Amino acid sequence: MDELPHRGVGQQAAPAEDDEVVGEAADGAAVIPLVRRLRPDVVAMDVRMPLLDGIEATRAVLRTVAEPPKILVVTTFENDEYVYEALRAGAHGFLLKRARPAEIVHAVRLVAEGESLLFPASVRQLATEYAEGGGNRAARAVMERAQLTEREAEVLRLMAGGLSNAEIAARLVVGTETVKSHVSALLAKLGARDRTQAVIAAYESGFVAPG
Repeated sequence: MDELPHRGVGQQAAPAEDDEVVGEAADGAAVIPLVRRLRPDVVAMDVRMPLLDGIEATRAVLRTVAEPPKILVVTTFENDEYVYEALRAGAHGFLLKRARPAEIVHAVRLVAEGESLLFPASVRQLATEYAEGGGNRAARAVMERAQLTEREAEVLRLMAGGLSNAEIAARLVVGTETVKSHVSALLAKLGARDRTQAVIAAYESGFVAPG
């Protein structure tokens, strides 16, 4: 675990004993230069902002910043199409504006340490409403090129069902380290940054049917 303080940028970042809010941006256009200058570990990105919305700002940060920070999208409603688009763009998870301070701190620490903040039920609901259900040719091509093994495909389906590594290990009767190895392998094959991206790819390609 990283023992250094986690540095964050955003309207919703909540400081704790070993966390530090290093900056705030009033609009999406100001996020990119601020991130380049302050080098935060995590950005709490409001999905709806003036000048440049959170989706485009997320894409811009991940595309133009070397060693970009983790991004948490902040939203009022978890079933918002903007949230789904932000996750597709590369956000590591999302936070609700009504979240308690302790929940915000936990989320920031989780993604800062390399974990995905995945709310399976919410992501499945978003996929049911907004995924193209296999109509995304690019996603299908990526899935076909990945050539997942039978076990990797099984792990991906269980991930899309919302199971954690420990739950997948119990279901498959294997060790958690084995599951982690399968997850790492399938993420690399799919070119996915994290579990959230892999689950979205599964829905977009039709590998897993929404709903």
